[in-house]
This record gives sequence, structure tokens and C-alpha cells, in this order.
Amino acid sequence: MTDLKKDTLYIPLEGVESEHCALIVTKAMKEVKGVENSKVELNNHRAVLTNANQDQVNEVVAKIRAIGYGVPSVKKTIPVMQMSCASCASSVQTMLNAQSGVLSAVVNYASASVMVEYIPGTISLPEMKKIIQSIGYDLMIEEKQTEGNTIEDIRAKNFKALKSRTLGAVLLSVPVMIIGMFFMEMPYANIIMWVLSTPVVIWYGKDFFINAWKQAKHKSANMDTLVALSTGVAYLFSVFNTVYPQFWMNRGLHAHVYFEAAAVVIAFILIGKLLEEKAKGNTSSAIKKLIGLQPKTVTLIQGDQQIQISIEQVKKGDFILVKPGEKIAVDGIVSAGNSYVDESMLSGEPLPVLKNEGVSVFAGTINQKGSFQFKAEKVGSETMLSQIIKMVEEAQGSKAPVQKLVDKIASVFVPVVLAIAILTLVIWIIFGGENGLSQGLLSMVTVLVIACPCALGLATPTAIMVGVGKGAEQGILIKDAESLEFAKKIDVIVLDKTGTITEGKPVVTDIFWSAEKDDYKNALVNLERQSEHPLAEAIVNHFKEVPHQPVSNFVSITGKGALAEISGETFFAGTKSLLEENKISIDATLQKHADELSQEAKTVIWFADSINALAVVAIADKIKETSVEAIQKMKALGIEVYMLTGDNESTAKAIASNTGITHYKSGVLPHEKARFIKELKSQGKIVAMVGDGINDSTALAEADVSIAMGKGSDIAMDVAKMTIISSDLNKIPAAIKLSKQTVQAIRQNLFWAFIYNIIGIPLGAGVLYPINGFLLNPMIAGGAMALSSVSVVSNSLRLKFRK
Repeated sequence: MTDLKKDTLYIPLEGVESEHCALIVTKAMKEVKGVENSKVELNNHRAVLTNANQDQVNEVVAKIRAIGYGVPSVKKTIPVMQMSCASCASSVQTMLNAQSGVLSAVVNYASASVMVEYIPGTISLPEMKKIIQSIGYDLMIEEKQTEGNTIEDIRAKNFKALKSRTLGAVLLSVPVMIIGMFFMEMPYANIIMWVLSTPVVIWYGKDFFINAWKQAKHKSANMDTLVALSTGVAYLFSVFNTVYPQFWMNRGLHAHVYFEAAAVVIAFILIGKLLEEKAKGNTSSAIKKLIGLQPKTVTLIQGDQQIQISIEQVKKGDFILVKPGEKIAVDGIVSAGNSYVDESMLSGEPLPVLKNEGVSVFAGTINQKGSFQFKAEKVGSETMLSQIIKMVEEAQGSKAPVQKLVDKIASVFVPVVLAIAILTLVIWIIFGGENGLSQGLLSMVTVLVIACPCALGLATPTAIMVGVGKGAEQGILIKDAESLEFAKKIDVIVLDKTGTITEGKPVVTDIFWSAEKDDYKNALVNLERQSEHPLAEAIVNHFKEVPHQPVSNFVSITGKGALAEISGETFFAGTKSLLEENKISIDATLQKHADELSQEAKTVIWFADSINALAVVAIADKIKETSVEAIQKMKALGIEVYMLTGDNESTAKAIASNTGITHYKSGVLPHEKARFIKELKSQGKIVAMVGDGINDSTALAEADVSIAMGKGSDIAMDVAKMTIISSDLNKIPAAIKLSKQTVQAIRQNLFWAFIYNIIGIPLGAGVLYPINGFLLNPMIAGGAMALSSVSVVSNSLRLKFRK
């Protein structure tokens, strides 16, 4: 396709604030051949290009971004209407990618949508819609859809219309088939078949002819072209033979009619499309389930009043009441009350989570028996649920590497089939004897009918959609098809320690008293309440029920601990050296416990009064309950497991030995993590990095497959290609198994789609006729073609029911 040019393009710029910046950007742009007249308008914060094609625009954008300036772009998933096969998807994708200002367009035939990234100001959605309409398709760009005009409504309406067309075609085709096969000699047989098949071809099958004509006007072809040509030729040939049989009789030949072929092929193809649409609807059920988690209305608190409003009216800062059993509408923070909330739909974890004042709640989760109020923090598209829906949609719309090869095949498939069909007719006319023309036409019709690119087009995207959807249901968010396809090849998994293998926050693991009294416990907790140290916070959280007591003369000693007076007595909490400096006696049993705890890489806090040591408290970043099991599962899959941590050697060694990790590195800085992954990759290994913090983001970006823990930082989740919402490491072996199952389904689908065409086209052309007189009937070809698409989608749907 030729590149489409615009006279003048305006590209918005970010970060270009001075003449110096403008000169740098201008210089970079002029390096692109053909846009030497480009310039920067500093006041308008934009670059101006004249007569630039799409490739030049993309190159300019890449140059500007490479030197550190921003070009804002918009990424949007838009439904595409009237696509009937993989070749249609290829046409829409090629047309959009040829537009100046479109950075990328990826069409997913299975979900009937296009994910387009474009530069606002260079091209608009209405312009894209107009361009796509010109080649016979349509884009649904309307943001605010009225009742009855949503995508789902339109698709439901189209499905209903397709169902009634299919039913009508089948009812009329069955008698035509019966007459054509068993009662050809009955009076007026040809006239009856003509009358019955005409509505099937001209009315129920009219879309094939309309779409084929639209394609022909743009010198293009798709599945509709094949169907229209095959059924049209069969129908017109039969009409001619019915009206003017003498043409053949005068030449000593029989005037054959193929009304049953034309009618039954259309009926079969409509049945196939109906089943395909139904199955395609099932592949996107994960998105529908996620969207279904959003309630339609909420209870807004205004003073003493409770008002029911729609979810669209909720604003940031509103106070919302959640009653028992209700779904939470938006993200926020609990301001009053408490309850347990079922978050399994987001995290995959079955146990409800306690929510009290100051704790975050998320849209789509379900309140249990309590009631509470919360303040809205994130609304609309900002909520975690909306972000998950967007991520799943984008992942389902992305293309696996194997799909790129399939797209190339689909783009040349129809022209090649047309050439084979014409060649079949020519060979039959030359070598077919007295019935050469008649049988040649029949074989040409069969080739056109049997060769459908639908199965090829559906093979990869249906499996990807089901795989990504199944992952989302299990609490595994997959950002793109490439990482889903790649995960099965992982040789090495590199795990960050803090927040990935461990809980990521210090907790009290052990406490030993020389003499346990409530007074001592109260003194320890109230002393630590005065401290700002995170280890003190761990002790306070461990003994939440301890009542507050007045504390005086509190002193914090950096690096050693703290002391204070409580009820007229001085107490100490901190290191052993703090006690030794204050001549405090240390009990031998407590010392033995402290030594054992230190060997386990736990931090030991000593607690004492002014005379004796009273207790030792062990604090550690606790290993998650599921980490050991998950690491064993990874090893069982033949994967090497490494642990990288910035922590000290003794802690790293203890964590590694407790979790069964043999390879570990301690004292590792963020850039060293990325370097280590690079080294592993240079050895030819496929490396996955699992992390949760900002310090992991460079390593995540370097890895072949990057996995973020859902309770970690937003930056880690932005960089990673997969996110484990619950932060349970067991989900990683599950993601790898899901990848294996998805890739297996893709390979099976592609095998059947290719083998079907490889066998079907020669059979349709009549390759067996000289050997055993076998000639494939177009009706059977139509049935086989319909079956091929349905079998591919059904095979993908099997993924939904696998563990």
C-alpha cells in the first residue's frame, strides 16, 4: 500500500522549553530523509512537518524520543465492525498503519478490535473512521454510547440478525439439497431449486456480495470474495443451464445445474459464522466478568443524608457508604466502620481481608457482613479494576510473535487461492474432455469455497484471548501476548528477596522472657511507641492490645536503642551493647536464645530494667508461607532459581537455606541486578525477573520475562510484562504452565488450519479425479470450511477448562 501523506503535520512536544532545546530537536528531525523543511514552533510546543509519510513521521518521533524529549501519544482499543476473516483484519491494519500520525495499529480478528497508538493533532479518530469506512469496514469511536447503542448491544443485534439469516438459509437449502441429490428427474426440479435457492443467494447471502464488491473497488480480496465468486459462479451457471439448456444439448452434453451447491455453501458458511461468533464471544468472557464486577450505583453520604447516584457521578473526595453484601464501586480509604472484604476477584486469594479505618479498598471487591464508609480516591478509569480491564484488553489485542508469520500468509492467501481456482478451471477445460467446462467450474467453485483464511486468522488470537483471560481470573495479569508465549521457555528465574520471597515488612517472630509479667510487656510496648524506628513499629504492631501508659524522659540513642521512665522505673530497649554500657546483668538463658536467633539471621532487640535483662525479641522479614512451596515447584519445572538481595550475607544465606535456593547474591545494588541478568542472557538463557520495588525496575526491564508483585511499587508494575496481584509466588509456576498450555493450543490450531488447506485445496481442484474419479462436492467443501473455523475456536476454549 502506498504511504498516505498530509500537507502539514503538527506533532506536540514535551520538555522543549528553550531555543536551545528547539535547535536540538530541529537538528534531530532534519536527519530524517525527506523532512529537511521541518521546524519547531517553541511558543506552540510543537514540531511542524510538511509532506511527510507515515514512515517518516515514525522516524521523526523515534529521533525526538531518543534525545530525551517527549512526544505524547494516545493508545486506544477500538471495536472494528464488518470484518469477516483474517484478510479483512490485515486490510484494516495495513490501511491504518499507512496513515501519517499512526505509530502502530494491531488488529485482533478474534475480538474484532484494533489497538491503535497515534499522535493527537496529527490524525483524529473521526479521520481514521472515515478511512476505514472507505474500504468497507467501520470503527466504533463513540465514547459515550446511548442505551441500545453500546458495542455489546450492536454485536448482540448483529448476532440476532445472523441467526435469523442462517435459519432462513438452512430452511430453504435443505429441500434444494434433497432435490439435487435424489429427485433430479422429477418434473420442474430445476425451476423449484432455482426458486428456493434465489433468496438464499441474493437475500441471505447478500453481505458476501456487497463486501466482495467493496473489496474489489479497492483492488483487494478477502473471504467474502471467495464465497461470492464461488456461489455466484455456481448460481449463474445453473440459471443459464436452466433457461438455455439447448446450448449444451446441441453439443451433445448434459446441462448440469448446481443450485444445491450455491445454496448449501451459503447455508454452511452462515452456520460456521454463527458458531464462530458464539465461540468468539466466549473467548472474551474474562473481560465481561471483570466489567461485571463494577456496580451500577452507589450510596453517597452528604451530611446526614444517603443518596443513590450512578457510578459515573462519583467524584474524588466523595464519602460512600458500603452495606453488607454490596460491591465496592471505586478505590478509596476507609473513613469509618470496619468489615471483611472478599478481594478474590482481584488477587485470586480466597480469604476475605479485614478493612478498618485508614485501609485501602478497591473497586469490584465484595463487602461481607459489616458496614463501613470510605473516601473515594480513584474513580472511573483510574481505579485498579479499570486498569486491570485495560491491561487485559491490551494483552488480548496484542500479537504473539508466531502471529506475525500468520498475518503475512493471510495477506497473500486470497490472491493465491483465486489464482489456483482459475488455474483449476483452465486445466479442466484443456484436459477434462467433453465435461471439462462443467467439471472445471464445479472444481473452481469447490476450491474457492474450501480455501478460507478464517481458521488461520483465528488460530493464534483465540488462544491468546482465552490464555490472558484465564490468567486474569487466577490473579495473573499478563500485559502482552509475547510474554505469554515466552514464559514457557524460561530457564532461569531471578527472585528479589524483600517483598518477593519475604513479606517485605519486619515482624516479631520470637520473644523470650526471663520473667514474664504484664507490667513488663506494657513497659516494652509503651517505650517502643515513642520510637520512630521500623523495628519498634514491629513490636507495637505485635502487641496491639496493650493499653497506653504515660512515658517520661524518653531518650533515643542512634544505632543503639532507647530508654525511658514508666511508672517511676527506667527501662531500656535496643542492642546488647546498650545494656552492657549501663551495667545491666544478662541472664545466660536469654544470651543462649539471642545467639540462636542471630544465627537464623534475625535482628535481636534486648529489653531490660535498670538491673536485669528481661527479654529478647527477634524481628525478621518473615518468609511468605507459599514461598518454599513455589520455589520447589519452579525447580520441578527444570528452572534454575537465583535470589538477589541488597541485604547482608548472613540474612541472605539464612533465607536461601530456609527456602531451598542454592544460588544467591547478597549486597547487590539495583544496577548490579540488571548487570547480573544481562550476564545470564549472554549465556543463552531465557531469564525471568521477579521483583516488587522501584530498585527492581531496571532488572525487570532487562529480563526476557518480567514479573511484578502486585503489592509492590507502581513503577515495578509499569515496567513488568506480568503482575501477580496477590504477591503469591505460587502464581509463577501457574503462569508458566498457562504459557505452555496456550502455546500448545496455538500450535494445534495452526497445524489444523494449515493441514486443512493443504489437503482441502488439491482435493477441491480434483487432483484425485484421474486416479479414482473422486470429485469433491462444493456442499461438502462448505461444511468442511465451516467446521475448520469452529474446531480452531473450540480447541482454544478447551484452555478455559484446564487446570
